[in-house]
Amino acid sequence: MLTIEELQVEVGGRTILNNLNMEIPQGETHILFGPNGSGKTSLMMTIMGFSGYHVTHGKITFKGEDITHMPIHERARLGIGVSVQRPPTIQGLKTRNLVQVCGKLSGRAVDIEQLAEEVNFAAFLDRDVNHKFSGGEIKRSELLQLMAQDPDLILLDEPESGVDLENMALIGETINTLLRRGVKCAKGKSHQERIAPQTKSALIITHTGHILDYITADRGQVLFNGHLCCSRNAREILKWIGEFGYEECVRCAMDVQL
Repeated sequence: MLTIEELQVEVGGRTILNNLNMEIPQGETHILFGPNGSGKTSLMMTIMGFSGYHVTHGKITFKGEDITHMPIHERARLGIGVSVQRPPTIQGLKTRNLVQVCGKLSGRAVDIEQLAEEVNFAAFLDRDVNHKFSGGEIKRSELLQLMAQDPDLILLDEPESGVDLENMALIGETINTLLRRGVKCAKGKSHQERIAPQTKSALIITHTGHILDYITADRGQVLFNGHLCCSRNAREILKWIGEFGYEECVRCAMDVQL
């Protein structure tokens, strides 16, 4: 689904990502750990094509197409969707209208009212985007937009940030629905045929790892000082970080190929 090769990125004239290589196969969910300032959000913004993130070397390929210098709206049309950690407040733009635009990217008919009901957001559709929203309401708004867009690759920057436990369960369930995790097909088929194929992929940034209580991750990776330093089971990485910290995690990765 996504391949990143020898990626080097500058922000404000300073190199943020160095010789970064990553591959996310179709149907897999990857978790990205790392301390503050390690470049996690910069990587996500670069994949999505936000301005200010300048690729000085390397290549990003999505579904076999080179998107390294492709405009953000074209990446969205190809099937990349993002939920940022701190989305802006947009006064004068109703949430309903923004969700309609996201739906048009999918090229299919979207029942906004139904989707909003699924994330307990119907009462907020006619309010300005993120205006006086709580942390949980902002996350639900972001997920509603992704539900309307229905992207093939979902980029989530700290989906548990600022969210209480009650909202976290809903957000976790919604992410699983977006990823087609555990979604059953219609009856009348064999057991194997009733299980929907895992075709959606995701890259999820987390600090706390709480999101792992609600979703199934196929792989975890650590980004430290602009370098990817290890790749293995996400829960094992989280446990290691909790016990020894990031620097020891990186040292182990380098010395014994964690």
